[in-house]
Amino acid sequence: MTPFELNSTPPQQREPIVKHILIFLAFLMTLSAPVMAQDFQKGLAAAQADDFATSLKEWKPLAEAGDAKSQNMLGTMHFEGLGVIQDHEEAIKWFKLAAEQGIVEAQIQLGKMYYSGSGVPQDYAEAIKWYRQSAQKGSAVGQHLVSRMYYEGKGVAQDYDEAMNWYLLSVDPKNAFEQYKLGGLYGNGVLTNKILSYMWYNISAANGREDSGTHRDKLAKKMTSADISQAKKMARECMSSGYKKCGY
Repeated sequence: MTPFELNSTPPQQREPIVKHILIFLAFLMTLSAPVMAQDFQKGLAAAQADDFATSLKEWKPLAEAGDAKSQNMLGTMHFEGLGVIQDHEEAIKWFKLAAEQGIVEAQIQLGKMYYSGSGVPQDYAEAIKWYRQSAQKGSAVGQHLVSRMYYEGKGVAQDYDEAMNWYLLSVDPKNAFEQYKLGGLYGNGVLTNKILSYMWYNISAANGREDSGTHRDKLAKKMTSADISQAKKMARECMSSGYKKCGY
């Protein structure tokens, strides 16, 4: 597994997780959709009660009328076989309609289906196209997936610098675990930079992650005093700037 890959979910856990994701997505859609919201809400209530036949009845007319949120829900239902026979080709149809209207979740799912060849011929260039659209809307998941494509050289020329740039956009630099991961990427990854690695380990340790301090101290034995001093200076600047000036 590369540093840029998302964790997989055990098969036995997928069904309840997928149902909850569907319901959560549907709930989010109601917050930004006054048009036909009542019928959409009926579909959501039905999904919460495991009545996907009613969800289909409420969402399909909306989807056919061009409602992007309902199109995304139908894509998910057909992809997973919730209330309908599982049909990845039908899922592609609805995800694409929703994605073309800017639904980030649909763009990501469409990209994943092109990446894996589910319901369509495998096409890495098409996958990164949809990942990038979601990433440009600020989706951390989309940014992470674009990063992985550059790391693997799929759909684009392999470019570790570009992979790291997108990866940095996808992480929360205020999170101690993310800081720890960045320390590891710069310490052992394809873009080895001991100063940046020390900086992130030092910041992560300051935010309470003990193993970051251990890694920082081991790394220090391979660095010059001048490099350590520079890394500490950069760590102070990073934290004092609200994590906006962090050596990159």
